[in-house]
Amino acid sequence: MKFGIRRQLMSGFWLGLAVAALAITGRAQEKPVALVVPPVGVCVDGAEPANLFYSLADQALAAMRQRAEGLKIKGAAVLAYVPGTNTTSWISKMVIVGQMTSHSAATNDPGSNLLGIAYAKAAEMAETLKPSGSKVRPPMKGELGWQGGWIEPCKSGWLIAAFSGGRSEDDVTVSKAGLAVLVEGM
Repeated sequence: MKFGIRRQLMSGFWLGLAVAALAITGRAQEKPVALVVPPVGVCVDGAEPANLFYSLADQALAAMRQRAEGLKIKGAAVLAYVPGTNTTSWISKMVIVGQMTSHSAATNDPGSNLLGIAYAKAAEMAETLKPSGSKVRPPMKGELGWQGGWIEPCKSGWLIAAFSGGRSEDDVTVSKAGLAVLVEGM
């Protein structure tokens, strides 16, 4: 049985279970309760894109880790899948490669949250649909305008990879390593 069909059956099962629970507890007589069953979505090669993303994400993050370690940099790697043509939602996965923050010896520098920077790069790409720091417009509040992330379209949406921890060109190299795994699989 294909996964999409199995998910439809399970969605129906949970909906039926919720209705039965309401009837048993007497809540069915009270105010109506809205039940939201997520849509199955567009299938890609027999698998739902979100599940396909999750099945590939660990492998893609491992490729990013390997590339970062090869470049001898530490930081934060983020992957995201944006369904559809416009960004209204995404699912993401991340991994820390050695350190999540970097601290400065300077007294007036609080250090950097590398995970926060990687997500800021990803957020910029989600809005522009261009690599981070592409300067297609001035950075908005919440964005840094820094290079280090890469974005590619896929059959059912957009794939985003961002890394923070090294020089901009190294961050891009690490991001591309993870994105290559996702693009090939999706």
